[in-house]
Amino acid sequence: MKNINLKRIIATIALSALTLNLAGCGENPATPASTSAETFSSQENNSSATESSSSDEKIVLKGIVDLVPHSEIIEHVKPQLEEQGITIELVATAADPTTNERLNAGEIDFNYFQHLPYLESENEANGYDLVSAGGIHIEPITAYSDKYASVDELPENAIVAIPNDGTNEYRALRILEENGFIVLDPAAKDSLSASVKDITEFKKKLEIVEIDSTQIIPSKDDYDFFITNTNKALEAGITSTKLFSEGKDSPYANIIAVRSEDLDDPAVKALVDALLSEETQQWIADNYNGAVIPVIDLGN
Repeated sequence: MKNINLKRIIATIALSALTLNLAGCGENPATPASTSAETFSSQENNSSATESSSSDEKIVLKGIVDLVPHSEIIEHVKPQLEEQGITIELVATAADPTTNERLNAGEIDFNYFQHLPYLESENEANGYDLVSAGGIHIEPITAYSDKYASVDELPENAIVAIPNDGTNEYRALRILEENGFIVLDPAAKDSLSASVKDITEFKKKLEIVEIDSTQIIPSKDDYDFFITNTNKALEAGITSTKLFSEGKDSPYANIIAVRSEDLDDPAVKALVDALLSEETQQWIADNYNGAVIPVIDLGN
């Protein structure tokens, strides 16, 4: 009896051990499988969140532009660019002598206030590596008067104020030549740079005053007529009579300037494409009544 009972006890212990072992084998694999599935699900969700965050991320282009018409034109295309995920942030709406320096240093991504000859002179003088991403509009330099309604009314020895900076002085002298006042040295016309020293003949008696462009409009009452950029006339809101102006063939289109390495940046290209669209160019033509001229031929 004792032997039989002992055998039963041993059998019972063995059976219990086997049952516990089987139970353990049935439970343990489930836990890692569940954890693994939860981990995968978490990773998948995190990946989706990252992709969503990346797709929703906005591209920001920082720029410095002049107030009129540049900032107004930029504001016009902003909504179009926002639809493409591009935000235009205007750091300032008054360009100054440091604007190209700041662009070259990478503080901003573009500027919009100058024409190509001016940019090239800045590159040469300062060692910048800036390029035009596209010409957008022309601000024809224009002769105005508060005293006379036409060129025929101008008196002999009329006094005219013109800008004294390189390219704009040339432009002023060039339209004086085109309207029969002076003759310029051909060499000046080749270089697109001139001063009164390059005048070879006065066809009409004229006194030319070279002055800083920012001072022309504030002192306009001192002259019989004055020549200035149309953006300055627009900003000042003057109502002076327009006597004559540059034509659509002007080489002085205002440009979007960028660093050379950013010329092919998709966001920069999108900005220029929006500005050069037929809709935007027509908007320029409609809103500025010839004071600002679109660069593309609209067939008007």
